[in-house]
Amino acid sequence: MPEILDGKRVRDEILNELKPRVAALTQRGRVPGLAVVLAGHNPASEIYVRNKVKACQDLGIHSEALTPPDSISTDELLQIVEQLNARHDIDGILVQLPLPPQVDTKRILLAVAPAKDVDGFHPCNVGNLVTGLPGPRACTPAGIIELLKRYRIPMAGKRAVVVGRSDIVGKPVDMLLLHEHATVTICHSRTPDLASVCRQAQILVAAIGRPAMLTAEFLTTGVTVIDVGTNRIDNRADVARIFRNSPEKLASFDKRGRVLVGDVDPLDVVERAGAYTPVPGGVGPLTVAMLMANTVASAERRAGVC
Repeated sequence: MPEILDGKRVRDEILNELKPRVAALTQRGRVPGLAVVLAGHNPASEIYVRNKVKACQDLGIHSEALTPPDSISTDELLQIVEQLNARHDIDGILVQLPLPPQVDTKRILLAVAPAKDVDGFHPCNVGNLVTGLPGPRACTPAGIIELLKRYRIPMAGKRAVVVGRSDIVGKPVDMLLLHEHATVTICHSRTPDLASVCRQAQILVAAIGRPAMLTAEFLTTGVTVIDVGTNRIDNRADVARIFRNSPEKLASFDKRGRVLVGDVDPLDVVERAGAYTPVPGGVGPLTVAMLMANTVASAERRAGVC
């Protein structure tokens, strides 16, 4: 049986390691502060923000959730960001995506001060990542590297394939794996013979956003699979097809009306992989943990203790 890479366990380790660092800052009169801006009423975003606020509370981090209406303009949101940039008690600013359609997302993200960009999306921090300089890293990719390290899965000299080229996951995890001395191929929807490329992977990162797209033909025996996908399936026939009429999964669907599935076929990965992240419970929990880590590190830098 393959090894299950438990993201919840690693999340708890990371959060426990942050507690004494938060306590040390607090003793100096410098409580770390995180502001989350949530414009509009996206149900999934609201859940993410609640999880982030709860994580802050558990660690003793000051948190604020700003919830402007979905009618907000770009200029109005820019004013909120600039006010947060100027506040001494705020170490991290997170603008929850997606923003309402009338808002210029690029302008908003560029307006966040690089020192407070705990998402790691600002071009200055992307440049730091590329050149190997210190700075906040994108949370999900940083969590993936932590997961691999803590499960002692070697990266140096290994062939890694990343499926997906987004700015949020695909590109930064590519750079982080390179910094760990892996040989990395990044693939996307126009990659010819994608299955053949994926079969060369010793570490396969699936971040393409298509439910159960990577089947057995994409997986070589013993591969480590990092499945970033969190796709909601709300069609019973699709659940039956993907999970091969699993009574347990069908019962779960009948109870909840949906089932989560990653980008990798959930049954094929058990047959082929040497280690893999489950969905849910794999990569997802690490994103919030690394956001907390970035916030604490930002507070330490601004307090001059690191």
